[in-house]
Amino acid sequence: MRRFLRENGLSIALFGLFLVFLGAQSVTGFQVYNDDAASHGEPPIGYLAYLGSAHFVEAVFENWESEFLQMAAFVLLTIALKQKGSSESKPLEDKSENKPKPGKNSPWPVRQGGWIEKVYENSLTIALALLFVISFGLHALGGAGQENRERARHGEQPVGTLEYVGTSQFWFESFQNWQSEFLAVGVLIVLSIFLRQKGSPQSKEVEEPHAKTGT
Repeated sequence: MRRFLRENGLSIALFGLFLVFLGAQSVTGFQVYNDDAASHGEPPIGYLAYLGSAHFVEAVFENWESEFLQMAAFVLLTIALKQKGSSESKPLEDKSENKPKPGKNSPWPVRQGGWIEKVYENSLTIALALLFVISFGLHALGGAGQENRERARHGEQPVGTLEYVGTSQFWFESFQNWQSEFLAVGVLIVLSIFLRQKGSPQSKEVEEPHAKTGT
């Protein structure tokens, strides 16, 4: 167990924090939902019912959508684009000649070759893109449900999910998250040129010059 924790500490810590904050979001969102319902003379709902509500689904996947879009775009952009001095960039000089050769310990798709290897070569971007598409769809579904809740209060006709995707409200929700994600990554890329964090693989060594690119 000690070895497992040492070898997987980073992912355990990150997923642990994710669960803590997701739980906190659900509890506070549950309170917000019922406070809003009470202000409109509606009966409260239980916590488990809230977890399946459009309010919670929209709030969660609106954020997941932007995270996975940012990561997929970043992975793709770093294939061809570089940033001098940034630890988040590939080195400016091409070092493709040092590419390791397949061996007995290489992943199975690499040893298999053919189209399976081709798919595996792009599997990280494919996975992130699929997670973005799924989150985008659930954001739209939850957002439409939340929109229809408001419309029902005002005696208006409900909208379908596709119709909701065409509204400015949906894209406002998306763009307000997308812009912040790309800002955060851009700031990290630029700050890593001049600033350091000793012991972090996301940073260059403290002694290295600003012009050193990559880690």
